[in-house]
Amino acid sequence: MALKSTIYKTTIHLSDMDRHYYDTLNLTIAQHPSETMLRMSARILAYILNADPALVFGKGVSDEDEPALWAQTLTEEVTLWIELGQPDEKRIKRASNKAEAMIIYGYHSPFDVWWQQQEKKLTLLKNVQIERFDYQALAEFSTLIERTTEIQASIQDGQLWLTIGEKSLLIEHQTLQSIRQ
Repeated sequence: MALKSTIYKTTIHLSDMDRHYYDTLNLTIAQHPSETMLRMSARILAYILNADPALVFGKGVSDEDEPALWAQTLTEEVTLWIELGQPDEKRIKRASNKAEAMIIYGYHSPFDVWWQQQEKKLTLLKNVQIERFDYQALAEFSTLIERTTEIQASIQDGQLWLTIGEKSLLIEHQTLQSIRQ
């Protein structure tokens, strides 16, 4: 018998002052049996940082043809493709050719080694942005996620502040490569 996904319901009260985007997001997140809490937490953070009515969770772990998150137009053109971790070069090239923009969020220590190995190749791709979450902040955030969680999220001057219950934390993220026009 196959293991089933664990369902999490998260309400996010988002104030993104940098993009002038304010919304209450009611997310239902399926955690694949092979997905760690750390990766699922990174998906939530990527969603918060890129919140948009068109942004949806992809099948990600269970489907090679879909990313962790993506946004499409009504004509199914991919405007944003978001990957987590350390995708292989073939996957990055395929996704960057399909999408107007691609963002890769790294979130654990082997990511630095991966980035050193991939940097020269990825700088050739103009529509690919590389971000790295602070591992300690992400790990702390992942311990606060429950099956039903309410989050206050505030983004200003590139800083992401989260409040869950009585706990507030700053989620640091560093841009290693920006999308070039």
